[in-house]
Amino acid sequence: GAALNAEVEDFLKKIKLPIATGYGMTECGPLLTYAPWQEQRSRSAGRAITPVELKIDSGDQIRQAGEIMVRGKNIMLGYYKNTEATREVLDEDGWLRTGDLGVVDSDGFLYIMGRSKSMILGPSGQNIYPEEIESKLNVMGYVQESLVLLEGDRLIALVYPDWNAVDAEKGENGDNEIWLREVMEEIRTEVNTRLPAYSRIAEIRLHGDAFEKTPTQKIKRYRYS
Repeated sequence: GAALNAEVEDFLKKIKLPIATGYGMTECGPLLTYAPWQEQRSRSAGRAITPVELKIDSGDQIRQAGEIMVRGKNIMLGYYKNTEATREVLDEDGWLRTGDLGVVDSDGFLYIMGRSKSMILGPSGQNIYPEEIESKLNVMGYVQESLVLLEGDRLIALVYPDWNAVDAEKGENGDNEIWLREVMEEIRTEVNTRLPAYSRIAEIRLHGDAFEKTPTQKIKRYRYS
């Protein structure tokens, strides 16, 4: 699961295209939350569908992000012939740990923050969700995909450029990389204006190849940490 890119959502609303939002997992058959376009709330993934129970594993599920946990008849019984993996995500009461972080509002609408395994603890103790930063980078021109990492006390963004867009703009010549580094610095400055101070990017580094991905096309973050 992942939140709808905020810039994409804003664009769809700007052109008055009705959108319905939802959130799900293969282990859950797959839908967990949903909101029709008439009820859709900005940045939300909707409310738990029947018969799903949903809770946030935190002290205050409205104000404090925590792992999204779900229970219901559509939840898997376990992973095939893998008891250990099943125990890691399913407790004895049937609650499934999704691995995603989020909060809910007073009306039960879910807001996804990111993956629990990818959350970065900032130098001053703030929770930084790299997916939120990456979603802002990935809609910028000349960015194909990105990966945000903590290096010391600095946030570094690895960017795999959209070389087709670069070549269309500059042609195929040896000066492209120099020009592209200047463009990336402009992008870094622009994106940082949309981020709180503690999650601003200190440096963008060009990444030569597309990032290695899982079968579901999620970047294998552990390969680059």
